[in-house]
Amino acid sequence: MLLDKNIFERILKRKKELEALKPFDQNALHKLQETFRVDLTYNSNAIEGNLLSLNETKLVLEEGITIGGKTLSEHLEATNHAKAIDFLESLALKKQVSELDVLNIHAIILDRINPQNAGFYRIGGVRISGTNYVPPNAAKIPKLMQEVYRLLNAKSGEPIETAAIIHQKFVDIHPFIDGNGRTARLLLNLYLMRNNYPPVILLKAERKKYIRTIMEGQLGKNYAPFVNFVAKAVERSLDIYLDTLGNSQKDYMTLSEAAKISKNHYGEEYLSLLARTGKIGAIKFGRNWKITKEALEDYETDHKNI
Repeated sequence: MLLDKNIFERILKRKKELEALKPFDQNALHKLQETFRVDLTYNSNAIEGNLLSLNETKLVLEEGITIGGKTLSEHLEATNHAKAIDFLESLALKKQVSELDVLNIHAIILDRINPQNAGFYRIGGVRISGTNYVPPNAAKIPKLMQEVYRLLNAKSGEPIETAAIIHQKFVDIHPFIDGNGRTARLLLNLYLMRNNYPPVILLKAERKKYIRTIMEGQLGKNYAPFVNFVAKAVERSLDIYLDTLGNSQKDYMTLSEAAKISKNHYGEEYLSLLARTGKIGAIKFGRNWKITKEALEDYETDHKNI
């Protein structure tokens, strides 16, 4: 298994807790889904260079407001991505995901932005800036993509690993002239949703780490870093869902606050190291790591000072 054991065990525990809350409060679930729709759209587009802020993205999607100083393409990237998420929700219920479904996702992403290439594989070569990786020849794309479609419908294996590898293989192939990253992140979420996980948001704040872990897979065929990067995003989503839909909300504190109550006398820097390496159940909200008192106590109980 490529998944870190500690992270995997925490995810299984949280997923079981979330399943136990069904049926969910529909009003709370709807509000949560609306929030994720905006946050996912903002972060996915921001990773690609879109300059709309989170609040501006919310205004564009929910109020239909045009933001001064921002381009038409940036507005279309927001509305198109939100429409693609809506389409994704219908695909999550399908028995089989087809090649046409994936092409349609891409067509929505580039609608009115690059219509001549929307929903069509590239017919020429591409270069990825900032890396020595060269995607395969365009003539190989239809055949190579069959593995992606097979994985999208796979029913065996660990879902988080499979979802991450779908994303990795998709960006390795780089089947489209534009919109590959946004489509890959949507396909990752599609597989998770089809396997009863909440959607995940790969944060703009973690863009450098996101790209670095993908490159490790591309250049060294080491998929573990990206798999565990995705796993931490899954853990974060599960925590958010539990916090919103659970009977009692969890109180998160900063690592600085956690250090002050640490029974093992852990400092903030050490807790940050544990968080970054996935060894403790801390969750990253934006740029800041936070943790619950329960998660800190669980870790300290298992790692008592001798």
